[in-house]
Amino acid sequence: MSCDEEPPLGSILHMHCVPPDGGGDTMFSNMHAAFEALSPPIQQMLEGMTAIHDSAKVHRYRAKGADRNDMAFPRSVHPVVRTHPVTGRKALFVNQGFTTRIIQLKPHESDAMLQMLYRHCETPEFICRFHWQPNSVAFWDNRSTQHHALFDYFPHRRYGLRVTVQGDKPFYST
Repeated sequence: MSCDEEPPLGSILHMHCVPPDGGGDTMFSNMHAAFEALSPPIQQMLEGMTAIHDSAKVHRYRAKGADRNDMAFPRSVHPVVRTHPVTGRKALFVNQGFTTRIIQLKPHESDAMLQMLYRHCETPEFICRFHWQPNSVAFWDNRSTQHHALFDYFPHRRYGLRVTVQGDKPFYST
């Protein structure tokens, strides 16, 4: 939920029911490693830039047949590179789900840069694949990771309980 003014600090998920034949893993991407792997000129260009994180990109069309054009959805502006408030490390802070535009770039430049960054974050060296088992618990830091749940277990289901921890406003410092 990077579209929130203060996105969640982290999440805890307790999975109590998992597909019988596997599937439903979660992929976690290390956004510190993703930032650090960029070339110095790209790092320098992105530092200090801001991007729009808009939940309308995801939620406007979720309900079939519902007219959602008049609804307001959370939207915030955050740094493209955020500083972790505990470690001081820099991390990329863009995601395909909510990030719609880098404000300082022309629209076509922003689109190209965001597409490159989205693909870059999927680099296998940055990713940890978590295989859920009954009663597994995972706790992740949303300030420095992205996660993607794989939906490869149909027609089976997975069920769990999730707690989201209140976060803070992202910032960038040199």
